[in-house]
Amino acid sequence: MRVFLFAIPIAEGISGKIPVDFLFLLQGFAVSDYRQQFIQFALDHDALKFGQFTLKSGRSSPYFFNAGAFSTGAALGAIGQFYAEAILASEIEFDVIFGPAYKGIPLAAATSIALAEKTGRDIPWVFNRKEAKDHGEGGSLVGAPLAGRVLIIDDVITAGTAIRESLGLIKAAGATAVGVSVMMDRQERGQTALSAIGELKRDYGLEVITIASLDNLIAFCADHATLVDASEVMSAYRKEYGAIG
Repeated sequence: MRVFLFAIPIAEGISGKIPVDFLFLLQGFAVSDYRQQFIQFALDHDALKFGQFTLKSGRSSPYFFNAGAFSTGAALGAIGQFYAEAILASEIEFDVIFGPAYKGIPLAAATSIALAEKTGRDIPWVFNRKEAKDHGEGGSLVGAPLAGRVLIIDDVITAGTAIRESLGLIKAAGATAVGVSVMMDRQERGQTALSAIGELKRDYGLEVITIASLDNLIAFCADHATLVDASEVMSAYRKEYGAIG
């Protein structure tokens, strides 16, 4: 059993009752538990909310996930550990981590640090600029050389547009994208019966590694008495809008 050890912050504004500098240690974190631990962590940081939320697609969703709520150094460090746990569990082989601008940049850095701590392997990472520089080091890439087998790190995949742009950059650099890792898989179909993640798998043969999914969220809520109603609503949503892959 792999053990997960890191510090999680309880910040003012999350509960309003615990000092902002209070930290606690989560230890004995088994691989089989990291998805549920991530969901609890997201709830504690108000990154995951239940209610009625209108998505860009116009659909009314019974939950909302906002990775931007992980906005402290300790929270980001913990998120890097969750990514590392999911990546190690997948056993994917890769040479470099790529973080798409902008949200993917801190996530790639945090994941690289977490993997180094967990495995002792000093994995290089690189990110892109939205606009290329014509002075200094120049170009649109910053960090390690974009070469070999590349693992993309981003927060979520909605339409897959950012990932497809990243694939173009990786191909242009002569490297090969082997996978994508994201926090949450909504398992929701788009214009076809497939989800955006399913379309990436189909179109590019990518391995997609997720920390948690809608099915994990439904199961989590079903196991907590105060969230059973949310579980039932999300199950109905999954049945109506769920993707086949």
